[in-house]
Amino acid sequence: MTSTSPMIDGRRADSARRRQRVIQALNTATKNGTELSVSAIARAAGVDRTFLYRHADLLGQVHAAQASPIGAEASTTLVSRTSLQTDLTNAHGQVSRQASRIRQLEKKLSEQLGEQVWRESGLGAPVDIDQLQRRITELEQRVVDLRGQLAQREQELEAAREANREMMTQLNRSSA
Repeated sequence: MTSTSPMIDGRRADSARRRQRVIQALNTATKNGTELSVSAIARAAGVDRTFLYRHADLLGQVHAAQASPIGAEASTTLVSRTSLQTDLTNAHGQVSRQASRIRQLEKKLSEQLGEQVWRESGLGAPVDIDQLQRRITELEQRVVDLRGQLAQREQELEAAREANREMMTQLNRSSA
């Protein structure tokens, strides 16, 4: 039994050294504000990720450090990595909305400047388009009125022709 005891002691000492390196890497990453992922801590400590997953207490410390505020010395503003990522996502969304709005405004400005140049060059339509639209409406209404008058006169003409036919028929009967 004495031959296995040094091996067990050696494994325990190696595990303790690895644990110490993980804790030191975690403290360094927290202090420097570097990445606090399981992979980053394992890489910095020189251990495999499975080592962290096999030791729940170390994994818990990594997760606690990820959720804890960055810059613990500044107690006035507590900011966690998650809140910073959320702020970054929101900022990206705002930037894209502003870029879209800028494109929209640039397009509108371009159209207005184009119309102004077109008018000033004399190549464009007359300035008073509203007046022309009103005139078109008046003329269309006049056409409708004239068509109504024409239809009424056609009815009167048809009635006069019918009366004329009847008179001619009566005249022909009386002379025959």
